Amino acid sequence: MTLQNTKIIVAGGTSGIGLATAQLLKKAGATVSVTGRNMEKLHAAKQKGLQTAQADSSDPDALKSFFDVQGNIDHLVIAVGSTKGLGHFIDLALEDLRAGFEEKYWSQLNTLKAALPYINKKGSITLITAITGSAKMPGTSGIGSVNGALEIFVPVLAKELKPIRVNAVSPGVVDTPWWDFLPQAIKTASFESYASQIAVGRVARPEDIAQAILFLTESEYITGQIIAMDGGLA
Repeated sequence: MTLQNTKIIVAGGTSGIGLATAQLLKKAGATVSVTGRNMEKLHAAKQKGLQTAQADSSDPDALKSFFDVQGNIDHLVIAVGSTKGLGHFIDLALEDLRAGFEEKYWSQLNTLKAALPYINKKGSITLITAITGSAKMPGTSGIGSVNGALEIFVPVLAKELKPIRVNAVSPGVVDTPWWDFLPQAIKTASFESYASQIAVGRVARPEDIAQAILFLTESEYITGQIIAMDGGLA
């Protein structure tokens, strides 16, 4: 396996897609460290055999200190996300959208910037965006602009940072704690509604998205790409 004895950081890897990715990369032979802010989630990730570190992706100084300690790494996966910025624009509070950019856009770029001096030139960077960045669905203009702004970076950075490979995975509807802002009954009904619109007939599991991230991490001849993992929703 090409990831045997490699060192990988999964930023925001304590739950959902990030955690599933970290576990799959570890299974593929890598030494995997996950970062997050929540100590309870970090402890749970450690119990799964992952190395953990408390690091706030919104704090550039804390990130610099973290990567200074980590030293050289082979691959970086950035799974930091946000639920802010949802809703039709006419009702959207711009302060909420600004918070979405702070929590996801700037946190992902902060992480990438801090890690860059330490990434192996034969390594890779994988961002996790979302299908809202390209699907043009009503109610997603705000959160979609956050993900779309991240995706603009991908093909440009692939050329600027070569030979480091830069890609992104763009998930659709995934059954993760991201949806916990909804009451359980509404979340269940929403998933059923989405499943009826998705070509494969179900919402994604975190492991589905993790498979795509594993592919991008292992494949030495793919860069500058945004892989849609939406089951055909868009």
